[in-house]
Amino acid sequence: MAYLETLEKSLYNLVTETSTNLPKDVRRAIKKAKEAENAGTRAAMSLDTITTNIVMAEDNVSPICQDTGLPTFKVYTPVGVNQLEIKKAIQTAIASATADAKLRPNSVDSLTGKNSGTNIGAGLPVVKFEQWENDYITVKLILKGGGCENKNIQYSLPAELEGLGRAGRDLDGIRKCILHSVWQAQGQGCSAGFIGVGIGGDRSAGYDLAKEQLFRHVDDVNPIEDLAKLEEYIVKTSNTFGVGTMGFGGEATLLGCKIGVMDRLPASFFVSVAYNCWAYRRMAIDINPATGEIINWHYQEGEKITFKDEVQTAATTDSDSQVVALVAPITEEKIRSLKVGDVVKITGRMYTGRDAIHHHLIGEGVEAPVDLNGQIIYHCGPVMAKDEADNWVVKAAGPTTSIREEPYQGDIMKKFGIRAVMGKGGMGPKTLKALQEHGGVYLNAIGGAAQYYADCIKGVDGVDLIEFGIPEAMWHLNVEGFTAVVTMDSHGNSLHADVEKSSLDKLAQHAERVF
Repeated sequence: MAYLETLEKSLYNLVTETSTNLPKDVRRAIKKAKEAENAGTRAAMSLDTITTNIVMAEDNVSPICQDTGLPTFKVYTPVGVNQLEIKKAIQTAIASATADAKLRPNSVDSLTGKNSGTNIGAGLPVVKFEQWENDYITVKLILKGGGCENKNIQYSLPAELEGLGRAGRDLDGIRKCILHSVWQAQGQGCSAGFIGVGIGGDRSAGYDLAKEQLFRHVDDVNPIEDLAKLEEYIVKTSNTFGVGTMGFGGEATLLGCKIGVMDRLPASFFVSVAYNCWAYRRMAIDINPATGEIINWHYQEGEKITFKDEVQTAATTDSDSQVVALVAPITEEKIRSLKVGDVVKITGRMYTGRDAIHHHLIGEGVEAPVDLNGQIIYHCGPVMAKDEADNWVVKAAGPTTSIREEPYQGDIMKKFGIRAVMGKGGMGPKTLKALQEHGGVYLNAIGGAAQYYADCIKGVDGVDLIEFGIPEAMWHLNVEGFTAVVTMDSHGNSLHADVEKSSLDKLAQHAERVF
């Protein structure tokens, strides 16, 4: 019994550390990107916010990002260790961490849409075992959020790739696939990001191999010379695309690339890419199989950057941009005065709304639970907890990827009079057209900055549709100084479309054979 209790505690500590404290190698990569960025830009402001958020998450022992992802464990055990006990201990630790708001409840029944509330469900958490000859247990954990998971991509060679032309079944074709994978993610996966690449296998094994690469150290060197050169080339070249942090443009688009290879069938040639956001949350521990105690933490090599003494710089993107105070309800006249590049600071009330809310509101004859005329909808699924007085408290509240709402957003804005929507990564032509017709704007918050934004939320004034689950409910938030950037305005301008086009032109410059 003592062994199991200690094992559960060790696993709970692993989950908490992974969710709240970025590893040393990831911090060093972010610092390098920050030092290379041009001062006074939107990208520099984003990196300032990111590093502030890293400090707050560690100090508060709260999630770095509100999307704590789908917990995926890789467990290595000596022969004779009871894997069933370990799996049970993992489930207990996950449920406890969720109850303590170290994780957001993310396990949703795919048929009914019901959230279990515990992160335990059919097939979740993901636990994969492998036996080895060492005399200790190693448990690796990665928390990979939905925004970056949705930017995973798999190629079947040969293929025609936008901007790059034909990719064949050779190392140069692999190169083109990986470059394309970085370009297509744009800012929707919370760039600047990291990628793991799997060459070969079948469709499922290729993705497994790609995600496995994300457990490698950022600064290690591939033992296969050609792949070591390719990894270095991909990072260097991707950072010429101008996608930049959050897709705002800038010098940092990719922070790391790790590539693995396995054999394949003669008829199949897959290149699988697992994209990970800047909030690169993975950790590993070694455990004594007799006691359940942690005997070693991984990713501890090298300097730890705290970011606590970093100088914060304001964004001064161009001479025509401005900082605008927004208080809802917002008039159409006020919205029409905003343009791409303006920084807004929101004070007062706004409402969260994600996939379930949008699907609900678009229904025929459905009324909104509150008057949304002139209001702001925030694409956010927060981490919530109850305080001692049984009041809801926001523990983490960064933006989710907005493009998922593209089929609904414009119609919902016009139907209910919404003047601003806020999320990350931008939206498409249907929403842009609605912003012009209706008089609305899209506001881009900094993806992953869940502690930074939670600090701007001064209270929870209510909640509707809680039956959809905590991430999908409509939370009424009282905010102060909530900062975002106008990236789509009511005049037909979209920073996201501009960056996508300019970065495609730069991608196309690398179509010539390299390997």
